[in-house]
Amino acid sequence: MSGVVQVYDGREEIVLSNLDIQEETLVHQTVDISGVMITEPRSVPFVLSFSNLTYCVKVFPKISISNLCGASRKQTIFKSESMLSRTKTVLDNVSGEAREGEILAILGASGCGKSTLMDALANRIAKGSLKGTVTLNNEQLESRLLKVISAYVMQDDLLFPMLTVEETLMFAAEFRLPRTLTKSKKRLRVQTLIDQLGLRNAANTVIGDEGHRGVSGGERRRVSIGIDIIHDPILLFLDEPTSGLDSTSAYMVVKVLQRIAKSGSIVIMSVHQPSYRILGLLDQLLFLSRGQTVYSSSPQNLPRFFTDFGLPMPQNEDIIEFALDRIRELEATPGGIRSLVEFNRAWQGMKISRRKTNIYVNSPSPLHELSLKEAISASILRGKLVSGATSNDISRASVLVPKFANPIWKEIAVLAKRSVTNSRRMPKLFGVRVGALMTTAFIFASVFWNLDNTPKSIQERLGFFAFAMYITFNSCVDDLPVFLHERYIFMRETAYNAYRRSSYVVAHAIVVLPTLVLLAALFASLTFWGVGLDGGLSGFLYYFLMMLASFWAGSSFVTLVSGVVPNVILGYTVMVAILAYFTLFSGFYMTRERIPEYWIWLHYISLIKFSFEAVLQNEFENGNKCFVRGVEIFDNSPLVGLPNAIKMSLLENMSNTLGMPINGSTCFTTGPDILKQRGVTELSKWNCLFVMVAWGFLFRILFYFTLLLGSKNKRS
Repeated sequence: MSGVVQVYDGREEIVLSNLDIQEETLVHQTVDISGVMITEPRSVPFVLSFSNLTYCVKVFPKISISNLCGASRKQTIFKSESMLSRTKTVLDNVSGEAREGEILAILGASGCGKSTLMDALANRIAKGSLKGTVTLNNEQLESRLLKVISAYVMQDDLLFPMLTVEETLMFAAEFRLPRTLTKSKKRLRVQTLIDQLGLRNAANTVIGDEGHRGVSGGERRRVSIGIDIIHDPILLFLDEPTSGLDSTSAYMVVKVLQRIAKSGSIVIMSVHQPSYRILGLLDQLLFLSRGQTVYSSSPQNLPRFFTDFGLPMPQNEDIIEFALDRIRELEATPGGIRSLVEFNRAWQGMKISRRKTNIYVNSPSPLHELSLKEAISASILRGKLVSGATSNDISRASVLVPKFANPIWKEIAVLAKRSVTNSRRMPKLFGVRVGALMTTAFIFASVFWNLDNTPKSIQERLGFFAFAMYITFNSCVDDLPVFLHERYIFMRETAYNAYRRSSYVVAHAIVVLPTLVLLAALFASLTFWGVGLDGGLSGFLYYFLMMLASFWAGSSFVTLVSGVVPNVILGYTVMVAILAYFTLFSGFYMTRERIPEYWIWLHYISLIKFSFEAVLQNEFENGNKCFVRGVEIFDNSPLVGLPNAIKMSLLENMSNTLGMPINGSTCFTTGPDILKQRGVTELSKWNCLFVMVAWGFLFRILFYFTLLLGSKNKRS
């Protein structure tokens, strides 16, 4: 047991810490803050400091054809090299700090670096690209710990449209609050947050979208904030939370942020140009111009700052508008903003010097600060990070802050429930998909109604199977917009460990399975019995399983594509092209033996190949079923128009020539003969079924890796 002396307003208090506490073993990963035991909540202020932040990006300007043609070869080479090596400084030695209980607003014109600075403070820039330091209470912040104690509210309101406000916040509570809290305590936290956000009148209103009327823009913004503060984070970052809102809605949003800050959080927000009322809610301002700091202090000091600089502010002038106008004017001068940047550094130096003098005079003893882990433990004891917990819940959470609030099975259940709740309130989309598939199946059944066993029916069956398999995969393209719509919601939620990526992949697969079973059952029932396919009940069951496997593989493949392409239009373009290639090399238009060797690999990765060969075997595996008998052998030849008597005479001559009995009842082609002609001899129908199921699982695994690699949500 060891003691740490902490000074609070001249009073020395001893904080005991047990350095030998054994870590509690949990079933999920945790961020260790063990070794800390605080007997009572203490006022431990957090200070986020950032120093000399510099971030540069490579710029590749467009090369003008006219410039290239008009320039000499030597000039062109020189310009190309200079353009390839050119870099743009987005942040240039930006420094400052944000304190607990205060709102720090980052201001400046568009393109000045506001969002980049926000990303730098929130660890959303790749390691190695950002220079400088970001510390919390003078200690470097680990990426894993920052994700646990912070939240980032994006500029766009990314919400599920058919969930109500209360449901949206309740699902966020299920994700972010620890499982040690009961359902009633989580619901109490949600109700408290609804009142804090001023959303009581809209609690049971759906969020809405372009096709469904829902909450207002200001209410949507407050719901977005509520999702990320459900666990009461220590650090809260907001990218232009007032953008697109009217004056009253913007003021209400910032008023909510002020209450959040006063509850013990550090709030950092970017804003373009706050109104006079909003300015009164802000504690600190940081003006950026071309990536450099031109002012960093309280709003009250802004007029004095420009007066000292030599630009006195007229009375009754909007100070923010005045400051932005003067900064723009300086940017247009030959010297730029260099003079203002240098003056700000000198002004900040004098302010720091005065602050140090006051601390030296007023402090009776040196200030001993708690370590960051001790400060976080003290904050947890005051209810942060696990807001709504009891003292027993808090005592357990103070030892280990979990990387994820819930085990994987809990995450899967909540994700599945949320997806089903949102989807079942949009029955038209599901109804249109089912209706389109049933219409197609009905057309198939009516066109290929009750096929006979004549030679012509062979080609008809082949055409039916090929097109039916194409339709099963084509109908899965409807799943493409699902993840593309949810992508940014997923990126926001997983960026700060709301749930695991693997949980999303599993939940996505579980939710889609019932739909695939229904689609496969409807399509198989209408086409199998309508077309008159062979095999009876056992043949139908296999046909249904193959349809289900095809839907599963197709849905999984579309899901994989949705994790790679950036938008719906490109996704549809890619899917149409790939399905065309799959169909071309499936074995219907050209058998395997006839496909050129340099394209044969496309035959073996074609999803339609395995399903097509499987249903062919299910239909033609019966050796007792004859498709070409007696004179029917002439049906696909120029002799088809001859009288039957002549055909019988030709059969007798063939019998005499070959020395074998051939008559009108002789069977020339059975089902297995057709399979051999089509080159369907490599895999059995059950192996084809297994391959299709395996393809589906492989695509889901690859989808997980695309999420892992593609949702880092960091600038390079």
